[in-house]
Amino acid sequence: MTSSAHSTLLSRLQSNSATIGIVGMGYVGLPLAIAFGEAGCRILGFDLDQAKTDDLNGGRSYIKHVAGDRVAALQSAGLLEATSDMTRLGEPDALLICVPTPLTRHLEPDLSYVVSTTEMIARCLRRGQIVILESTTYPGTTTEVMTPALEATGLKAGLDFFIAYSPEREDPGNPDFSTARIPKVVGADDPASREIATTLYELALPHTVPVSSSATAEAVKITENIFRAVNIALVNELKVVFEAMDVDIWEVIDAAKTKPFGFMPFYPGPGLGGHCIPIDPFYLTWKAREYNQHTRFIELAGEINSAMPDRVIAVMAEALDRRFSRGLNGARILVLGVAYKKNIEDIRESPSLRLMELIEARGGKADFYDPHVAQIDNTREHPTLNFREGVAWDLEAIATYDAVLISTDHDGVDYPALARTARLVIDTRNACVRAGADMERVVRA
Repeated sequence: MTSSAHSTLLSRLQSNSATIGIVGMGYVGLPLAIAFGEAGCRILGFDLDQAKTDDLNGGRSYIKHVAGDRVAALQSAGLLEATSDMTRLGEPDALLICVPTPLTRHLEPDLSYVVSTTEMIARCLRRGQIVILESTTYPGTTTEVMTPALEATGLKAGLDFFIAYSPEREDPGNPDFSTARIPKVVGADDPASREIATTLYELALPHTVPVSSSATAEAVKITENIFRAVNIALVNELKVVFEAMDVDIWEVIDAAKTKPFGFMPFYPGPGLGGHCIPIDPFYLTWKAREYNQHTRFIELAGEINSAMPDRVIAVMAEALDRRFSRGLNGARILVLGVAYKKNIEDIRESPSLRLMELIEARGGKADFYDPHVAQIDNTREHPTLNFREGVAWDLEAIATYDAVLISTDHDGVDYPALARTARLVIDTRNACVRAGADMERVVRA
């Protein structure tokens, strides 16, 4: 049995006359808005950062891999509006929540952004709206945290309003898989909400994958990220083992990936970065304790990956000692790349920030060069680095540093020139080998 609210909303979606609200116009929300807008949907973006809403209303993008002309085209066509006025949350027919879900200092879920957003929506909730959480979280968040808060308004989920979970699958800077090309998992706890959510996403995305519940959809996302975290930890551990045997892990992986089945390449690095892989597995670890379950693989992977920055610093300190008979204390180090992955400007959870802190904790001075990042913005976790500005690419200046630490292997960097010029290069990404650089002054870590 369906309600009139269900029929009305479904009709508006099918006729593409619904307004879609996106709460949180960051690395997930803005690409999602672009995908829906370019499918002809009217978008109302919500963000408490007035600078972002001003940019969007002026037709400008603040994310490098989202072209400004795409924002401008939607804005001029009247399909994209942005606001910081949360009293307007009652206007859209659909509300997609794309807010951060970080960890506390004790590695426990911080759902404060989800909770506060849900509370703001509850103050404006009306019959005939659907609310969908996209932020990564533990199984049960939608039903245990959001639904009760929204039903406290007196409206009934699945009857008066609708609620679902659909995990974001953004890969910033990936030229092959933009938001509009990635299948969308959709989970809800009642058939009406699932049908409406699926119909909504089918307006703009190529393929939807409905699952039986919101908890299942939440588990899908966390499983995807755990898979990557565990496999990255495996190759990080293999790197250390093979290094002791004088075996090149990069050569091993390149050869192994020629097998057309049964192997998927993952690569070692200086630590994990980004908004998902370093954080999301611990959401499940925390939730599992409620059921007296233990996530040993996840916790071991976290230990291995978290230890990589310390190992990189140890390799660099040893290299300085062997080559120049000096330690890190008083050394000037240039960190190449502070974005968490190459060719983007996103520094969230970047291991480069931890590496810079470790260098300076041992008495060194850490500068950085990143072609995509001019300044380290305000961060909660790395206050000593906040607002630090990068240096220019200048080979003469690079030659004055005691070492250059390649933490992010951005394309467009002249690695052969770097290897010829720098006194010492610590390469955590195998960038110099791939670029055919002279390895005399290069140490891989």
